[in-house]
Amino acid sequence: MNEGYYLRHLQSDEIVDLEINGCTADNWQNVKVASPFYAEHVCNVHFSGNVALGLFEKEFTLPGGVKKHSGIRNATLHNCEIGDNTLIENVHNYISNYFIGDDCFIQNVNVMYVEGKSSFGNNVEVSVLNETGGREVPIYEGLSASLAYLIALYRHRPILILRLQAMIADFAHRATGSYGFIGNHVKIINTGTVRNTVIADYATVENCTRLDNGTVNSNENAPVYIGDSVIAEDFIISSGAVVADAAKIIRCFIGQACHVTHNFSAHDTLLFSNCAFENGEACAIFAGPFTVSMHKSSLLIAGMYSFLNAGSGSNQSNHMYKLGPIHQGIVERGSKTTSDSYILWPARVGAFSLVMGRHHHHSDTSDMPFSYLIEKDDETYLVPGVNLRSVGTIRDAQKWPKRDKRTDPERLDMINFNLLSPYTIYKMMKAVGILKNLQDLVGETSEVYYYQNTRIKGSSLRTALGLYGMAINKFLGNSLIKRLEGTDFRSMDEVWAQLKPTSPAGRGEWLDLAGLILPREELDRLIERIEEGEIDSLDAIEGFFATMHASYYDMEWTWAYDMLEEYYDVDLSSISAAQIIDLVRRWQDSVIGLDSLLYKDAKKEFSLTFMTGFGVDGSDKEKLEDFEGVRGAFENNPFVTAVKEHIVVKRDLGDELIRRMTPLL
Repeated sequence: MNEGYYLRHLQSDEIVDLEINGCTADNWQNVKVASPFYAEHVCNVHFSGNVALGLFEKEFTLPGGVKKHSGIRNATLHNCEIGDNTLIENVHNYISNYFIGDDCFIQNVNVMYVEGKSSFGNNVEVSVLNETGGREVPIYEGLSASLAYLIALYRHRPILILRLQAMIADFAHRATGSYGFIGNHVKIINTGTVRNTVIADYATVENCTRLDNGTVNSNENAPVYIGDSVIAEDFIISSGAVVADAAKIIRCFIGQACHVTHNFSAHDTLLFSNCAFENGEACAIFAGPFTVSMHKSSLLIAGMYSFLNAGSGSNQSNHMYKLGPIHQGIVERGSKTTSDSYILWPARVGAFSLVMGRHHHHSDTSDMPFSYLIEKDDETYLVPGVNLRSVGTIRDAQKWPKRDKRTDPERLDMINFNLLSPYTIYKMMKAVGILKNLQDLVGETSEVYYYQNTRIKGSSLRTALGLYGMAINKFLGNSLIKRLEGTDFRSMDEVWAQLKPTSPAGRGEWLDLAGLILPREELDRLIERIEEGEIDSLDAIEGFFATMHASYYDMEWTWAYDMLEEYYDVDLSSISAAQIIDLVRRWQDSVIGLDSLLYKDAKKEFSLTFMTGFGVDGSDKEKLEDFEGVRGAFENNPFVTAVKEHIVVKRDLGDELIRRMTPLL
């Protein structure tokens, strides 16, 4: 409703017209309208409490071409303010204590009301990871994955937790009121109960069963859709999300552009940006960005994930103990679980790993990224680093940025998509040290090594050292070449100046805060400032996360600078042109070596074994032709083509830097 409007009392003839139209009121003096007011658009309505009506000047055109004029028909309104050009009709019970915006369409609703005072889902405690409590995260409209990470996992910093809880409680207090709000251009159709719920602009709620104590943070750029038979209680739904098809969410935060559909049920769960959940069940999980569980019979319970792809029938367990469901697990970013895989918590899986089979031994492979965990004879076998040569891993890394469906310019989660980063490379360096130490302790010729309740075959260990070495060379070389690109150096003094870091931040260990990758030192500094009261607002904390994300590449170079010196035993402040050329050639060999392994892995997909089921009624020749007709020829596959092009581009990139360095020899 236009704030500049003058709302007036009804005139006596208007009251008569309304009564002729079947309208009644406890007190007509408590009903105010905007001018001009046309009683013909208000029929069979009962007014009680204080009610204000905006203009009714426009028509709605419905699917199929049916037109309906704005107005109110067949409804009971109590303590409501209705905006301009809104249509409300066929409210079976009543609408009470609501401000409803402009251009809304509300039809066939059972009841909408605010009871008492409500914070509309803000400050609801969600018991993630530990069902019995201890890691509760109070949700609010602007919650990010990184902030939730701190609240859930930093319980060893009690002052930090108390201050963060107080900030969210203060936000909820400011959001608390006795009236609910329906934004502009909202559709609520064929819906059961809407209780203590705020629904923001451009949202669509249709055929929904119940919304109870929540906030729907829709907007024009990223509208929210809530569909058939949805039940939502104690919730926040962020912009661009879809919750539909009989999904049930109880004590949940649904992040930006998330999809929760097809009978999925979740309670005490946090889903952050671009998660997609169908058919299965989630209980007490922390799902960082791009966590996906699409298949029936899948259960995610008491775990933390990000960039996860859960196979059909994936299952975890936290309750096969005498003290109940008190255990938890962490599957680090970019991992996959195969069909019918099982993990008994507590356990921790390293980044970009593949879990196959059933695992009961509480392994911790967090320092072994890009690995396979394979079950054999009820034992967990670890194959370190092997995922570095997997086509699937690279495809995942390429598709995540393309699948970022967030259209809201104000993004809650800071997401780093990089496959190789100080976070993963630091772990690889640790892994190399661990594997070499195992060799020293047991012997280089041992057939099996034991590590963190897993077994590593001797051949797997030796292969891993080579793969990790290539990945480290690739990352550090990438950083060096990126730093020196685009400049024709006249002297080594200019090279040394170019190599000098521009950011003091970045040294030491890095962390993954559910999508945001940053130095531990910087996070520790933030925590100290919060504990000391220097930072006392949620906006300031989220601003810090945004700054860290924006400064990533400057801080990455600071880290890479130190690692280049340490790993290759060089001094970058006085490095020679010959040493740079040597590093570039190592980089070329590693990049091309990894790409060649990817090429071989891709070629397996086009072997005769993978053609089984093609050319059903024909010969081998027809089988091949049928396969190529459906899948295409190997050499024409887009990924294969991209790998071959990548080899050429990277070789040329290295050669170009070598040419620029050669005059400085």
